[in-house]
Amino acid sequence: MNTKHILLALIVPITWGIGFTLAKIGMEQFPPLLLMSMRFGIAGLIIVWFTKPPWGHMRYIFVVAVVGSTLQYGLTYNGLRGLDASTAAILVQLEAPILALLGAIILKEKVGWDKAIGMSLAFVGVFVISGEPRLEGSLDSVALVLTGAVIWALAQIMVSKLKSLSGITILAWVSVMAAPQMILASFIFENGQVQSILSATLVDWSIVLYLAIVMTALGYTVWYHLLRVCEVSKVSPFLMLLPVSSIATGMLLLDEVFTISMAIGGALVFVGVGATIVNWRPLRSRQ
Repeated sequence: MNTKHILLALIVPITWGIGFTLAKIGMEQFPPLLLMSMRFGIAGLIIVWFTKPPWGHMRYIFVVAVVGSTLQYGLTYNGLRGLDASTAAILVQLEAPILALLGAIILKEKVGWDKAIGMSLAFVGVFVISGEPRLEGSLDSVALVLTGAVIWALAQIMVSKLKSLSGITILAWVSVMAAPQMILASFIFENGQVQSILSATLVDWSIVLYLAIVMTALGYTVWYHLLRVCEVSKVSPFLMLLPVSSIATGMLLLDEVFTISMAIGGALVFVGVGATIVNWRPLRSRQ
């Protein structure tokens, strides 16, 4: 990776981490699914003009949108509602080892000892964080975030089968299809949507625009560009910086406290995720 790629890679965890905390603030005004429907609806309307309709794949993309957007974000962000943004951001890091585990089970991919140890460390880290005293009454929220991570991993396996489509095309059309799904789900499972929209302030709408334009349209466009031009093993570790920006933003905007238990559990998760997403074999070969 050259300097340009490194600078671009830094944009992703910073914009996503800040967005994670801002989403928690946004959910004080908007129900989670309504907030996500606006996020993906605006992002989809921006991006879709730069791609052609993937005819022949629409039905499959619709299913991906149901699983990877409507269901996953419904679970994850309802869980975020009951947790500190910093705690949720660390828990979300389990997506990588869960994806590796499901890849071994569903796709029959080989899992070496290094990845197996990494997954184990990550899960131990989550166990340490879950034992945090202030989470005693929030284990249901922890379960929602972890279930969302499993659903996300399943969705990535589904997306991996769309090899003929570019990442930006998948993002655009998943967003376009997910937005109405989320609105429908919001009116079925949530309430107060109209009132939340009518009473929203400029700050609330600024958060919606950040989530849509910066976190989704910009963040994912940069991410998919990097996946195209760089090795995945070199790009993926940058995602481990996401909790750093989320924790910093949470402490700054929400007065969240970062405890020793979270530091120890977070360190175990980071090391475990790093061992899972970094491909050590080419490194040993070069040595």
